Amino acid sequence: MTEIVSRPGRHLRRGGFQPRTTTAIVITWLLMWGDLSWANLINGFLIAIAVTLVFPLPSIEFDGRPHPWGVLKLAAHFVADLVVSSVQVSMAAFRIGPPPRNAIIEVRLHCRSDFYLTIIAELVCLVPGSVVIEARRRSSVLYIHVLDVRSEDDLERARAGVFAVEGRVMHALASKQELAAYATSIAASGSSRS
Repeated sequence: MTEIVSRPGRHLRRGGFQPRTTTAIVITWLLMWGDLSWANLINGFLIAIAVTLVFPLPSIEFDGRPHPWGVLKLAAHFVADLVVSSVQVSMAAFRIGPPPRNAIIEVRLHCRSDFYLTIIAELVCLVPGSVVIEARRRSSVLYIHVLDVRSEDDLERARAGVFAVEGRVMHALASKQELAAYATSIAASGSSRS
């Protein structure tokens, strides 16, 4: 087993037995088969062990902690975004006339964590009408395909929506130090980046 030291006294493992990942793969395997049997459980476990040994995931640091009020606000906004964007996509699909115009926007996030970048990208992807087509870890940049763009204002609204998701994720999960770094990054770059 290889160990990588990220900070004094803290070790991040890569490779070896990964119990949480193994459990998630086994549960996914059982759900895919739709049958809880000893054979499926054992096969799922063997596949999970093989996958985690052959394709070990890099360790992701998470120093934050969930803030119940922030998590509740994040969930409520996500559901609201889901409903509103579903209606907008439906209207765009059934609109008579020329097909909707699409665009790809670049959004440079203020946070620098792989963990938060992943959550933000997933939340943006799960809302109809937008798809993250590329995420750059080193620069915390998301490239997002946006549906039904009619003007520059629509592009700025889409970008502002991603920044709003980023803010909600940070306030739901970040530590005090991460929130301070996030606020400093926003102050240094202005209210939004392009």
